[in-house]
Amino acid sequence: MSPKHALSAKLATSSLVYSTESGRMCPACRQPVAACVCHVKPVPKGDGVVRVGRETKGRGGKAVTLVKGLALDEAALLAVGKQLKAACGSGGTVKDGVIEVQGDHCDKVVEWLKKQGHTVKRAGG
Repeated sequence: MSPKHALSAKLATSSLVYSTESGRMCPACRQPVAACVCHVKPVPKGDGVVRVGRETKGRGGKAVTLVKGLALDEAALLAVGKQLKAACGSGGTVKDGVIEVQGDHCDKVVEWLKKQGHTVKRAGG
């Protein structure tokens, strides 16, 4: 095979990773990353009860309020996390389907979630 044919064969099998029209492309489904359907994470299944607890493990003794069991997709979970952080006047993050709010705000978080219509339990001690 000539070098010219080898190069064209290599280009034919390579996948598109960026388009000037739509940005980054998913290598699996070849759709724009924003419209990718192959990497959509399923909504976590649970028992319908949101558990709110306080944890200090691995954080140098600093308390963090954890919210587990919200059966929401990633975008909705980020939005709820943002609203909870604003309600508590604190920082935090969303990791692996768990909302973390800096500080001990369990009572505030439980009341806020009950107002939103969720079934809430305090977890831990």
